[in-house]
This record gives sequence, C-alpha cells and structure tokens, in this order.
Amino acid sequence: MKNKSTQIALIYLLIALFAAIIFHKMSVSYSNVFDLQEYNFIKDIFLISLTAGALKFILTKNDKRNSSYLSELQKTNEEIKESNDRYDIVAKATSDIIRDWNIQSDKLQWSLGIETIFGYNKSQIGDSSAWWFDNIHAEDSILMSIKLYSFLEEKTDKWQDEYRFKCADGTYKYVLDKGFIIKDKFGKPIRMIGAIQDITNQKEEEIRLRLLETVILQTKDSIIITEANFNGDQLPKIVYVNPAFSLMTGYQAFEIIGQSPDIFKGSKTNPKAIAEMISSIRNQQENIIEMICYKRNGDEFWLRFTMIPIFNNEQQLSHWISIQKDVTEIKKQEREKEQLITELTKKNTDLKQFSYITSHNLRAPLSNLTGLLNLVEDIKIDDEELQDILNGLSTSTHLLNDTINDLTKIMVIKETPNIAKEEVSIAQVFEKVCTQTNVLLNTIDHNLITDFKKETDFKINKSYIESIFTNLLTNSIKYKSANTQLIIEISASLVNQSTMIIFKDNGIGIDLDRNKDKVFGLYQKFHNYPDSKGLGLYLVKSQVEGMGGTITIESEVNAGTKFVMKFPHN
Repeated sequence: MKNKSTQIALIYLLIALFAAIIFHKMSVSYSNVFDLQEYNFIKDIFLISLTAGALKFILTKNDKRNSSYLSELQKTNEEIKESNDRYDIVAKATSDIIRDWNIQSDKLQWSLGIETIFGYNKSQIGDSSAWWFDNIHAEDSILMSIKLYSFLEEKTDKWQDEYRFKCADGTYKYVLDKGFIIKDKFGKPIRMIGAIQDITNQKEEEIRLRLLETVILQTKDSIIITEANFNGDQLPKIVYVNPAFSLMTGYQAFEIIGQSPDIFKGSKTNPKAIAEMISSIRNQQENIIEMICYKRNGDEFWLRFTMIPIFNNEQQLSHWISIQKDVTEIKKQEREKEQLITELTKKNTDLKQFSYITSHNLRAPLSNLTGLLNLVEDIKIDDEELQDILNGLSTSTHLLNDTINDLTKIMVIKETPNIAKEEVSIAQVFEKVCTQTNVLLNTIDHNLITDFKKETDFKINKSYIESIFTNLLTNSIKYKSANTQLIIEISASLVNQSTMIIFKDNGIGIDLDRNKDKVFGLYQKFHNYPDSKGLGLYLVKSQVEGMGGTITIESEVNAGTKFVMKFPHN
C-alpha cells in the first residue's frame, strides 16, 4: 500500500512539474499580450485544475485496480476457507491425522486428530520432525527412517509405511502413514503432506487371525468350514479343510472343497445322526454328533464332530465350522469297558450268591458241630490224645464261626447303600462307647482327652459310629506302649460344612513305609498279637465310606497313630 501511495505522489509531482515548466514558457512567450497578474491567476487556476484532474484520473484508476485486487483477495480467502473447511471435514470423516512437513525449514504441523486419536494436548506436540520420529516405536523407528529418507532421494512422489506411534499415555497404536512429496523446479523435495490412519484394531485383528490360522493349521483335530445353506438336497458345500482333515480321511483339500460332506456317509452310518445334523442346520443350532463315516480308501471309522454356526455382523448365518475327531479307538475302549463291566457285574453277582449260599449252608452244620462240641465238654474223657483233638476241633470251629460272622457283617455293610440315619450327638456316642469299654480302660494307665464341638452333631448311622469308636478305642488299648501312659485324644469340629473327627493315640504305631497300602485291608496284621484278627480297620473304613465319609491315617513306629475322618453334612 505504501508503494502505491509513493507512486501516486511521484506521478502527481512529475505532472505538476511538467505543467509548471510549460506554463512558465508560455508566460515568457505571451507576457506582452496579457496583463501579468491576470495571466498568473489564470495560469494557477488552470494548473490546479489540470493537476487535480490528473490526480483524480490516477486515483480513479488506482481505486478500480484496488477494488479488483480486493475482490480477488476476498474470493481467494473464501476459497481458502472453503478448502480448510473441506480439509477439516475430510479429516474428521476419515479419522485421519493430517501432517504438513516443510522439509527445508523442518517445520511440522498436525491436524486436530493428533489430539483426539493419540491424546496429546497442544503444549505436548512438537513442531519438528524430531518429535515425530521420537514417538515412533524403537523397533520401527530405524527401518521407517531409512525407508523415508531413501524415498526422498527417489523420483516418485508417493510414500507409505506402517509403524507404531506412541500415545500421550505411553501406549502405542499401529498407524498407516501415507505421504505425498512436493518438489521444486529442480526436483528437490521441499514439502511432504501426509495422512496418518489409526489401524490398531485392524492390526490386532490381523494378528488374532494369524494366530487362529496357526492353531487351525497345527491342531491335530480335523476342521471343516462349509457354506451356510443346503446344497439342493445335500449338506452345505465344503469351502475349507485343514491339513489334519487330510491325515484323518485321506482326502486332499483340492479333492474335497466344493463337495458335500455326504460323501462320508456309508452303509453303517446311522440315519438318526444324519437327521439330527439336518435339524441342527435348519435350526442354526450348535450340536455334537457321533456317527460312523468312511475314509477315501473305504475304511470305516467313528467320527465325533461339533457343529458351530458362524454369524456375520448382521446376525445372519454365514458359515458352519465343524471340529472333528476320530474316536474309533475310544469307541473300542468303551465297548471293552462295557463288556468288562458286564462280566464283572455277573461275577460279582455270582460271588454274592456264592457267599450267601456258603454262609447259609455252613451255618447250619457249624451250629450242629458247635452244639455237639458243647455236649462233649460235659463228658469226661480220660484219653489225653483224644482230649487234645477235641480241644483243637473246638478252637477251629469257633474260629470258623467268627470268620463267618465277620464276613456276614461285611456283607451287610457292603449290601446296604441306603443306611438309616438319625441326628446323633458325637459326644454322647463316644461317652456310651467309653462306658462299654470301661473294664478295659480301668486295667491300664491312661489319659482320655476329648473336645467335641456342638455344631458337629449331624445325621449319621448311630450303630456305625459306635462301632467305629469301639474299634479305634480297643485298638489303642491293645497296641499301647508297654512303659508309657496311654494318651488318647479325640476331637470333632466343623470344617467346610463337614464334621471332622480326629482320633489320636501315642501307641506303638504302624510302619506306613512298608504297610501304607495294606492298612485298611481285610485280615491285615501288623503286630504279632495273639488276639489280633486284622478285621477292625477294614470294618472302620467300610463303615466310614458307607456313610459317605473319608478316612486317612498318619502313623509312626513308637510314636502313635492318628486317624482323620470327614463326614459331609449334605
């Protein structure tokens, strides 16, 4: 504007000087014709009018030119504003971050996306390429920089790369960076306009799909993917099979893709399984089916497969995925197991019947034999040899009678799954057992310590718990240390809705390293005591388990034994 004003002033001065010179020459030429004063007045008026007209003409031209310039400037500003508005709208619509890099001055400008997508505020954003490169992940930075500067030296004007860019919170996002190079007339890069797009979700999905692909390719289970709908009157067409499928069936992928799974059917394939499969497809429901199928070479095998419907974003069925396993060996084992169970059940039934018959048939003659021996005891026999024979016969008879009674007890326990239960006070039961064994207890030096919590009372078979306490208490008395006071500790407490009973003594103990697997066995003896039968602990375990409980033992030679029994309330 100042240049325009100077130009106008100079032009006006030149015109005025030119007019003054002309009039000066005229005044000299015509000074004799007119009066000098009048002539000067006319000359001044004319000069002023001429210069004013010239000035007006110049100003008018300048105003028109300025008006034209102003109009063009306003139009340009509007176009720039429109362009900026479009730029902002496009940036928001695409969620891209626009980057404008002046390469020569190394000045960098960012769009608002740098704040919304990466969380930076204005004070955190640098205005040079150093800030840009510093926030690229260390594993990506060097390679990206090399590619970028190599590109700047090439003749192409478009560039793109993927890398991880740091957010304000320190996390990283995957981005796709596309750039356009502007060069001067000598081909030297002077500016780079770029658009950075957040592709974190796509990248994570890509990684997830790559992992899933690895799983599908490496898994030993056969996987088939089919179309969603029936292929005419056949099952949906196969669109993918994994390598495990080829190993299982003998069919290669190129042989089976586009075919229907109906080719696996054969003469032994159960029609009900096919109908169930068709029903699942029609109802778009997941299902697990087992059926006999046929391999490429005609061999039959048992196939267990899961049918999984896959829906798209519009919740429309797009595919079926079937995960399959050859269970021929499992089926074979199941048949063998069923056959074995059948045989064992029959043998168990036969054994039960045999034990019933044996106990019944032996009891009658055994009772007669016992009665006869009782009669013989009243007869005086002088022959000592005969008397020894009769004594031995009596002893054997009584032992046989005890054995049959023991086996009868065990049979009763084993054959009574639903024993009668009633609300029982553990403390009262143990007190009753102590009263019954009072004679034995009074013959030894002992200390009996009890701790029964009230909340431990629950429904249980009273006769069983009495028998358990009796066997454990008499065993403690029988296997006490010779020169030590017998200490017996019995406690009952509530643990996780179960009554836990602990029975502990300081007797001679059991060598569990040698006998752990035999402790609760039938007729197992661990000490050379003449009246030991090896039946007590077997009965205890049978009765505990008969009431739904568990029993464990801890013991050490000459240090005592500890039994832990747990009975769930429900």
